[in-house]
Amino acid sequence: MTSTPHQACPAPGPYAYAPRPPHAPRPPYAAPPLPYHRLALSTGTHRWWRPLAGTGLVLAGALAVTMVVLCAAETAGAFLDRPVDKDGFRVWGGIAETGQALLSLALVTPVVFLAARWAQRRPAGSVSSVTGGLRWHWLGRCMAVGLPLVVVSLGIMLLLPEAGDGAGEDVRWAGLPDFLLGLAMVCVLVPFQASAEEYVFRGWLTQAVGAWCRAPWVAIVPQALLFASAHGWGTVWGFTDLVVFGLVAGVLTIRTGGLEAAIGLHVLNNLLAMGASAAIAGALSSDETAADMNWMAAAVDAVAVCAYAGVVLWLAGRRRIVSVSEGGVPGGAPGGGDASGGGGGAPGWGGAPGWGTAPGWGTAPGAAGVATSDSASDSSVSSADAGVGR
Repeated sequence: MTSTPHQACPAPGPYAYAPRPPHAPRPPYAAPPLPYHRLALSTGTHRWWRPLAGTGLVLAGALAVTMVVLCAAETAGAFLDRPVDKDGFRVWGGIAETGQALLSLALVTPVVFLAARWAQRRPAGSVSSVTGGLRWHWLGRCMAVGLPLVVVSLGIMLLLPEAGDGAGEDVRWAGLPDFLLGLAMVCVLVPFQASAEEYVFRGWLTQAVGAWCRAPWVAIVPQALLFASAHGWGTVWGFTDLVVFGLVAGVLTIRTGGLEAAIGLHVLNNLLAMGASAAIAGALSSDETAADMNWMAAAVDAVAVCAYAGVVLWLAGRRRIVSVSEGGVPGGAPGGGDASGGGGGAPGWGGAPGWGTAPGWGTAPGAAGVATSDSASDSSVSSADAGVGR
């Protein structure tokens, strides 16, 4: 058998394909400087449906954690043979049941973080601030500003005459054991409950709307109305006061680039208001909220919240607190600024031109650029702040 000699491949003709060059990797997405309410755009993966999917995840997660806490309470109640009410639920008493409600709210914060990671494909820390995390030094300074305001405001409210159904009610000392138990519950759970509400309303909802709309007010107004509605309908004055709180907290969040100012005021307000309620028999189990305020208390509260905002904005400008991201992904890439609020920041709400910032919405004077040292001089304040738990 004769073997056929191997024939060499013919030289490439005029129609032969050239070898494909190696695939060049796509350069990473570099986001421009962004204000807080636009941080959902920081990764370049935004799609119109992602805020909707994330909001659905937050709602479902909030319902899930509420059911988990309820089931745990029912299981423990059955094990300890607690009495049952007319609806079939175990009775724990006012302090424990209030603690159960606070815990259910507190556990929503991890749900918000998961929604940011899973639905919007961005770091969870971008919900906290433009630097990718809570700026603890700035939070502490905001609380230092708010503490005397809350004390003065609460004192004024306690001196106001009672109005409506609350007039003439017998106020009794809760007793030392119940007071200490209630105060411990408030101190442990209220900071997490109040901050969770800020992460949901000033955090998630503001950034969800901001992913679609460039104007800051479009992102601020809906969360304020939803925040007031979530507290129920009591009086016109109480609802209006809650809207004012939501609007002011929203402005502070965007003007300072993070949730710290809103969290500080909210935590202090609820701590002192509910701590005082722990001393009164049955007050912690009351259904009354800030939505039930009369016009006098609402007026004191609104003036106090606005005074707090003015001082915080002045302090933010003095300490050059960054209000826009430095570019890139906050908390996911270098250059996001330090944890105390430092880092470069372009003045204004929207950072780079083209991101639709409204004129006149810039940062507080001097707030652009690198944050000053924490040893810089602080301000002392004496005004009034909110004294009703939210």
